[in-house]
Amino acid sequence: MRRPIPAADGAELREAVRGYYTERLATGCCGPSASNVVFEAAPDVPSFGCGDPNAAAAFRPGGTVLDLGSGAGFDALRAAEAVGPTGAVIGVDMTPAMLERARAAAERLGLAHVRFVEGTIEALPLGDASVDVVISNCVVNLSADVPRVLAEAHRALRPGGRLRLSDTFRHGFAHAELERDAWCACEAGAHDPRTFAAQARAAGFVDVRVDAPPAGIADGTTYGAVLHGTKPVAADGAA
Repeated sequence: MRRPIPAADGAELREAVRGYYTERLATGCCGPSASNVVFEAAPDVPSFGCGDPNAAAAFRPGGTVLDLGSGAGFDALRAAEAVGPTGAVIGVDMTPAMLERARAAAERLGLAHVRFVEGTIEALPLGDASVDVVISNCVVNLSADVPRVLAEAHRALRPGGRLRLSDTFRHGFAHAELERDAWCACEAGAHDPRTFAAQARAAGFVDVRVDAPPAGIADGTTYGAVLHGTKPVAADGAA
């Protein structure tokens, strides 16, 4: 069952989200401090995130990383430094202004092993079993079809691959008013942690867990946390 959304359909909501972040990129309202992480190599690359999926991803030199909703490139560029020139990073985003900013930053930093591709996280422009780690930072809550996003992430991951989704969650049973700007700001669409974990398991992930909320948090409060999961490996080595 899909969440109610503040739009007639997923395409209309997607256009609202695209416009919202295009405007915020132009106004420069957000920066690396939004995720409490500083990217010293490119301090002018803004982050609109709610956490640090890279810290939980255990990147390995030579690995291939997929960043869902890569925005201006903050997390993807940091991942590119972590996997090194023998690795690869693919950022997928639907907003042309974000892609332009990310590509310019990658060129300026000389990171030839990172590329930014236009597309949606519900229909990834990647082949099956092509990446080792999937990350995102405050993006999946913006989708009208979370199960589809998780299914696409599972498809793109190699057997044994890791899912690390930093996102917004809501504690308890109180819900925010379903308002478009609040949705675009990663508030109204914040996940119920149990539901999100169940959706990840239904998509085929194992070892699924969500980081615990802060101590003493009140019902209805949103907070940032990471959903962890792994694509299983069958006994014969297949997915």
